[in-house]
Amino acid sequence: MPERAEIQHALMDLYGSLFARFGPQHWWPGDSPTEVAIGAVLTQNTSWTNVEKAIANLKGKGAIDFDALLKISDGELAEIIRPAGYYNTKSRYLKQLASFVTALPNGRLEDLRQLNLADARRQLFAVKGIGPETADSILLYACEMPTFVVDAYTRRVLSRHGLIVASASYDEIKRLFEDALPHETPLFNEFHALIVKLCKEQCRTTAQCARCPWEHHPHDASP
Repeated sequence: MPERAEIQHALMDLYGSLFARFGPQHWWPGDSPTEVAIGAVLTQNTSWTNVEKAIANLKGKGAIDFDALLKISDGELAEIIRPAGYYNTKSRYLKQLASFVTALPNGRLEDLRQLNLADARRQLFAVKGIGPETADSILLYACEMPTFVVDAYTRRVLSRHGLIVASASYDEIKRLFEDALPHETPLFNEFHALIVKLCKEQCRTTAQCARCPWEHHPHDASP
């Protein structure tokens, strides 16, 4: 494995290469913090195309609102979000998130900004269905707090370039980025979005290394 200083340099080089190729990504798609948080739950184990259909259904019912979600029956909510898959489970997760948010001092996600980041993460982890990736997505994209989101794409890029071992944990990968980068919300936002863009266009399950914008490390075509 490379030394930490080499990894930090590589990550900064990766960001520069991706931004030069793809430009700003304007992430996360969503019209409000509430919509972003709902999308973060719905996108678990499915594609964003399916999430968009479920979000459209929720908008049609006037249900991009945590109070409204609590008033919809479990069965009806499951049907509304059916396109996102695992709809019975995700309907329960959305209700749990809605209960959590409406119990905050002002009943708004933005209340989490009054906490330090570690406490805000811990509180979200206590909500059933909210794991590290979903919690960090909510905190970064909905609450605009500087926490790096690690997903399967992040793991794919770093492992192919020999920057992590296959067994690296979520928190270990997260620390690599947060140790290497200034703790700035726009930077964390843009970097994660650029990695997603890279993996959708070049660093796919079957890598297209010849077109990769990042040449700092030799490529390994394994997933």
